Amino acid sequence: MGNSRTKSLVEGLRDGLPIGLGYLAVAFSLGIAAREAGITAFQGFMASLMNIASAGEYVGFTLIAARAGYLEIAVATLITNARYLLMSTALSQRFAEGTPFAHRIGVGLGITDELFGLAIAKPQVDPIYQYGAMLSSIPLWCVGTSAGVIAGEVLPARVVTALSVSLFGMFLAIIMPAARQDRVVRACVLASFIASYVASHLIPLTMAWSSGTRTIVLTVVIATVAALLRPVDDEEAQA
Repeated sequence: MGNSRTKSLVEGLRDGLPIGLGYLAVAFSLGIAAREAGITAFQGFMASLMNIASAGEYVGFTLIAARAGYLEIAVATLITNARYLLMSTALSQRFAEGTPFAHRIGVGLGITDELFGLAIAKPQVDPIYQYGAMLSSIPLWCVGTSAGVIAGEVLPARVVTALSVSLFGMFLAIIMPAARQDRVVRACVLASFIASYVASHLIPLTMAWSSGTRTIVLTVVIATVAALLRPVDDEEAQA
């Protein structure tokens, strides 16, 4: 049992490290925004540790720079990060029966888009594996934010902002293998690209929504349609 847990932890550390390196670069640009909002390196580190979300942190730093009130910052951050409620719900269905509640909470506290992708790529959520991935990725996210704050007055903002491309490439590397193997997943990915563009540029009502709200609505709609048209049967669920 001990060897199995150690193996899971090591595998998680290994798989989380590339994600952490991507986070290091992306969080660097967030540190620039934090610096402009008057955030110190320590405060930036703690903000990243408690938030672990690029969009949520950027919204928070932007509102802080604009001298927004506490309530406004809290509500805006909650809306921007609301998609993690959906991810938590999805993960809650993939734990082995009898998994302690403390592990469910522990994994839930460390959900990011990429770590969620690692979790759902396996038949069941392994808390020890997820802890390993979190340990090798989240600290680099926090360090990257602090480094960006420190370097904010030295490097041009365009240089560090360009590094954010690595995050999108990393997320594509997680979802594309599943999309190549399953036509339903492939169709959902394609539908999400099209729907996101239409909702962001062509429909006045959804154009007025925040990106977080659009993500939540589109995720629910696309997932519901896929579940109705192509439900997973018992044999596929056990495979």
